[in-house]
Amino acid sequence: MKRQRIVVKIGSSSLTNDQGEIDQAKFNDHVGALATLRQAGHEVIVVSSGAVAAGFAGLGYPSRPLTTKGKQAAAAVGQSLLIQSYIEKFSEYGIVPAQILLTRMDFSNRERYKNAFATMSELLERGVLPIINENDTVAVDELTFGDNDMLSALVSGFLHADQLIIMTDINGLYDANPRNNPAAKRFDYLEEITQDLMAGADDTGSKVGTGGMKSKLLAAKTATSLGVSVFIGTGQGSDKLVDILRGDGDGTYISNPDIAKINTSRQWIVLHSETTGKLYVDQGAEEAILHNGRSLLPAGVFKVNGTFDKGDVVEVFGVNGLLGRGEVSYSSEELKSTIEKRNRERAAELVSTTVEVIHRDRWAQL
Repeated sequence: MKRQRIVVKIGSSSLTNDQGEIDQAKFNDHVGALATLRQAGHEVIVVSSGAVAAGFAGLGYPSRPLTTKGKQAAAAVGQSLLIQSYIEKFSEYGIVPAQILLTRMDFSNRERYKNAFATMSELLERGVLPIINENDTVAVDELTFGDNDMLSALVSGFLHADQLIIMTDINGLYDANPRNNPAAKRFDYLEEITQDLMAGADDTGSKVGTGGMKSKLLAAKTATSLGVSVFIGTGQGSDKLVDILRGDGDGTYISNPDIAKINTSRQWIVLHSETTGKLYVDQGAEEAILHNGRSLLPAGVFKVNGTFDKGDVVEVFGVNGLLGRGEVSYSSEELKSTIEKRNRERAAELVSTTVEVIHRDRWAQL
């Protein structure tokens, strides 16, 4: 089996008991499987839930708190317990883990995004096992990932992983809820997550977690769109993750070999950047950027909306609607001035004396 980069997402229900405490048997099982995966020569990144679930009992809550301040307080207590447990157990295998706490701001801010990538790449190069969680102690609604399923999908694309493994308490995806429908049939393999699957999924999580099956489907849809294969399922024993990579996992595999990986810069443009304006292009420009791999030139832009500076990200619209996003080489004022100039001069002369509005390397089709 070739060396692969694997992201493993472990949910709260897979780490804790019904009282919200870390279940040592479950925990040790995961750690042993992760160590086996490393010993097989693979690079491993863990996205681990469990901080809130592990912390709320210590604060005197009878169950997972529902208020923001309660969740954040529980995370503050539980995150240290969680990472300490990982450090102790991985030390038995000679593995050094590193804790990384992220919020949406770390992805939407371009410099933080680059720094996070550089840090994780350095950790992996030095043989350290990154353990990633959302920074629940400071995150607010508009800055959260929603759940660690989506965080794991974004991390897997961000790090150009070969495989995302989402460990859960149900052995894969079904055409109905297997908990209340014994006739439900499991999907062993899917090439895509369809709207019908999304519509039929449950979005409620466990008592100690936030992510239901709908969140896992959305995560799988996101990861596969970034060229990452996905497994959703369950397993036991030290070989469970190796078995999954061999195709023997107890769950559902989602993969489309026709979808290529997207480089980190384009991922940021598509998934994380905030757009500050809109460009409207003619049919010729649309053909050039969508089908011929060309950059967007000033001659193809006939309308500008919004105020933006050089280096900002804008949306580009064609005849039939939104085409994609790109990083502009002009400010909105400069581009408007260029369009006005084009109306007075011959387009051929203008094209030969101006730079691209959006270079093809800074363009992402939607």
